[in-house]
Amino acid sequence: MRLDEIANLIKKLESALIFCHINPDGDTLSCAFSLKYAFEIMGKKADVVVSDGVPRKYAALGLFNGALECGVARYDGYISVDCSIEGQIGEPYKLYAAQKNTFNIDHHVSNSRYAKYNYVENVGACSMILYKLIKLLGTPIDERLANTLMVGLITDTGNFSHSNTDFEALKIAAELSGLGADVAQLNLLLFNSQPKNRALLYVEVMRGMKFYHDDRMALITITKSQLSRYGLTKSDTEGFIDFPMTIGSVAVAVSVFENAPKSYKISFRSKGVNVNEIASVFGGGGHVRASGAMPKGYYEDVVDKLVFTVGNYLD
Repeated sequence: MRLDEIANLIKKLESALIFCHINPDGDTLSCAFSLKYAFEIMGKKADVVVSDGVPRKYAALGLFNGALECGVARYDGYISVDCSIEGQIGEPYKLYAAQKNTFNIDHHVSNSRYAKYNYVENVGACSMILYKLIKLLGTPIDERLANTLMVGLITDTGNFSHSNTDFEALKIAAELSGLGADVAQLNLLLFNSQPKNRALLYVEVMRGMKFYHDDRMALITITKSQLSRYGLTKSDTEGFIDFPMTIGSVAVAVSVFENAPKSYKISFRSKGVNVNEIASVFGGGGHVRASGAMPKGYYEDVVDKLVFTVGNYLD
């Protein structure tokens, strides 16, 4: 479907329940809450489901208040944002899947088109799609809405440093800045402010970094016991994978996060390697330069398979 067709369908809704993905990042929160605020500006009702809760660093922005952990079947439409597959919605997917009027708005090339109405565009941040959608809805963008959209753009482009930072991303960023988004303040809160215990965990994780394939692959591991020791949550480790990518020889960086015994969340980042294909080997996907997966198994077996698979793409 075209985005204008999605916009015309959404215009007909008087209420919507909007779903973020599990382990929410800045882009999914940005998309969900910007659409919620657009509905409210239009005098309509919308709620946002964040099953894992809003991470502390995003809650501190004051832009993502009032999230629900689950929803009910009392809305005209059910909209997932930044979710490439059904499973990324998490437990609330049971509610979502039981509805007839479902929407899927996403920017991952691996999206499985699981909704009744699907719009997928391969752009740097899903919030870029939401910006264009909100303009098609005819909703005026105020300062709060501009800042909310900017969060997604800043975080998914790595503060405009990743390879997905193209002309369109910078153009939208400039337009949002003109509408009141405070880029400097958002950057300060998102990238240049952290508690001491997070800094200590960061040092410990980086000390444990492993290298493979003539230092072209770097791997970091984060365990539940480490988080417990430092009084942190998984959301506090967002961005850890970016450091291995600063090492000149590294073409692929991998983060292995222990969700539960024999259950892991794997994140991939790359320079010139298609990690979407690598992630698909583990049942995941995402983007060419940034993807993820959630394999199960013994840690040593998962790492061995990661090293072997990545090696096939480095040869």
